[in-house]
Amino acid sequence: MHVPAYRYAAPLALALALVATAATAQDAMTEAQVRATLEAQGYTSVNDIEFDNGMWEADARSADGNRVDLRLDPRTGEVYPEDQVSNLTEADVQAQLATAGYTNVHDVDFEDGIWTAEADDSTGREVEVRIDPRSGEVIGKEKD
Repeated sequence: MHVPAYRYAAPLALALALVATAATAQDAMTEAQVRATLEAQGYTSVNDIEFDNGMWEADARSADGNRVDLRLDPRTGEVYPEDQVSNLTEADVQAQLATAGYTNVHDVDFEDGIWTAEADDSTGREVEVRIDPRSGEVIGKEKD
């Protein structure tokens, strides 16, 4: 019996999407790794850990006892405190994003130690990106 190829298209697409999601999840840190990374750097009372807008976020106490909001790169674990100072200007961020293949860059803002912007990625999909305040590298991306 001949089964039309289109009957396999939806299940195959779903399977491929699940594999792609699993690969992305494997590349990102787990909540336990986020906690361990922050504690290894001297942060205490780490709580409210959540993955949001392509980055890990957490509240903690710094070594001097102050409450701080933190962002972490989900791949490298680099920590970005809310009071981080940027070496880049808005124009630098726009130029970095253009070089990385993003178009229609807008709503560029430096807030809580991280640059954010909305743009179209190389596939034309509108995304919100998080940008390292020192290097200009995209450290988080989420469909807008």
